[in-house]
Amino acid sequence: MNIQEALKARERAYVPYSRFKVGAAILLKDGTIIHGCNIENGSYPLGNCAERSALFSLISQGYDPKDIVEITVIGEGPKPISPCGGCRQVMHELIPHTAKVFLANLNGDIKETTVTELLPYGFDLEEARK
Repeated sequence: MNIQEALKARERAYVPYSRFKVGAAILLKDGTIIHGCNIENGSYPLGNCAERSALFSLISQGYDPKDIVEITVIGEGPKPISPCGGCRQVMHELIPHTAKVFLANLNGDIKETTVTELLPYGFDLEEARK
């Protein structure tokens, strides 16, 4: 789990409206870390969550999502932060189902889970094509 890397990503968040910073760090098989943070916009739906920012950055940089070993997400709150529904579907599609997902808060609370546990009935392209 990459709490320190997720915290680094969190500090880059652009959140002038909510002031709610979230950071994500993806670990690849070769040890590469990809960061993502939430980015808000005055037209709120045009913002992006930390999880999606990290995943989209990973792909746009030419990395293969199949090489994801884990993702760590951190934000402020009384419990470990939980991805929104949209992020859960993107994670379900792009992160290998064997990868670890660590959800954390600033108090040191951590929950280990998987994308399948986060979205047990998520849309799966391979299943849809059968």
